[in-house]
Amino acid sequence: MSYFHGETPDNYEQKCLCTLVLDISGSMAGSPINELNRGLQEFYRAVDEDMTAANRLEVSIVTFNTSVQVIQEPALIHNFNMPTLRASGTTKLVDAMRLAMESVESRKQWYKDTGQPYYRPIVVLITDGEPDQGQDVNGLAREISEGVAGKRFTFFGLGVKGYNHQRLAAICPPNMPPMPLDGYKFSEFFKWLSNSIGIITKSNEGDEINLPPITGWTQIEI
Repeated sequence: MSYFHGETPDNYEQKCLCTLVLDISGSMAGSPINELNRGLQEFYRAVDEDMTAANRLEVSIVTFNTSVQVIQEPALIHNFNMPTLRASGTTKLVDAMRLAMESVESRKQWYKDTGQPYYRPIVVLITDGEPDQGQDVNGLAREISEGVAGKRFTFFGLGVKGYNHQRLAAICPPNMPPMPLDGYKFSEFFKWLSNSIGIITKSNEGDEINLPPITGWTQIEI
């Protein structure tokens, strides 16, 4: 059953859901969280200025530190203001990803129930740390791989300066390894993401989609 039962669509354009799963633990304090906030605001403005994307992209935000919160339920850009994040606490990454994936499936069911076609959802994990001890990292890795292989969503894992590459690589699907952020170039990453979403939301079913090259914001070139 959809969590969103009773909600009425703003329009019946084909929807693209992008769920941002954001690390706001204490190690993100200072420059990382400041630059992440700046990048989020620029992402918001870029989508808002693209009429097609603004009518088709729904953004959802899940944050995690000592607790996990959906601070923004899926919504079109004009229905919310991008929040300002603050950093503190530990790193409940596994719980946050599971909540995000559950929310994605629920939103897809709502699209079906309300007659809205949709593109494959995008889930973006941004973290600089390791999951808290005792979290089911192996189980999460299996669930993400199964979700990607089953075309239930597309997944990107972004590692912020100081992250444990081996640990994040264990979570990401083998064919989509972590992408190390160059410095704190969140603005450049979100520009790439908004450009990618612009291409996706202007495509038609069956189109071959070529996303912009991954350059300018990562320490690796793909």
